[in-house]
Amino acid sequence: MKAESLFSEHDKDIIAQAVRAAEGKTAGEIAVMVVDQSDDYPDGGLAAGLVIGGLLSLVVADLWLGASLWYFAGLAIVLIPLCAWLVNLVPPLKRLFTPEKRLIEQVSERALAAFYERGLYKTRDETGVLFFISLFERKVRVLADRGIYQKITPESLQEHAHSVALGIKKGTACQALCQEIGRVAAVLTEHFPVKTDDTNELPDEVIIA
Repeated sequence: MKAESLFSEHDKDIIAQAVRAAEGKTAGEIAVMVVDQSDDYPDGGLAAGLVIGGLLSLVVADLWLGASLWYFAGLAIVLIPLCAWLVNLVPPLKRLFTPEKRLIEQVSERALAAFYERGLYKTRDETGVLFFISLFERKVRVLADRGIYQKITPESLQEHAHSVALGIKKGTACQALCQEIGRVAAVLTEHFPVKTDDTNELPDEVIIA
């Protein structure tokens, strides 16, 4: 699934409405971003190429080429890079050969980079919140600016991220996201109630990057 197709146009309208409704109750500013993947993971492709290409070379050399070491080496030189390239066309296979820890770390890094690249740290009261969805890794992160972290722990926000990820897995991405936007807004309202001179500082529409 691509970032452009995770939400329909109708879904995007519903999400934007949920963001506006949430921001009508709190000084917090909420943004939603969806990306195809947080990295190209060339190491995952290489690992897959080594394993698949190496095994294919071994099987072919053993069954049809007299188990010759020279034939195996020649086949491996060709098949390993070929398989590494082909794996890029099959994302689930590439993900299988990428360590979970690497996926988690990369999504966290990309989400943090996006927070700053998109200027989400520039809100007046440092109350920006980002729902970051990375599809290849099937990971969701909820990041907030330091004004919010003075009152709410990153761990508690990440609980909302898990609920969104579960919704995506179940095929109810829009519903789950809107629900968690509302739940986050309820928490923010306790600590950051809306101000009389509040302005909309972040885009309400889903950001596709």
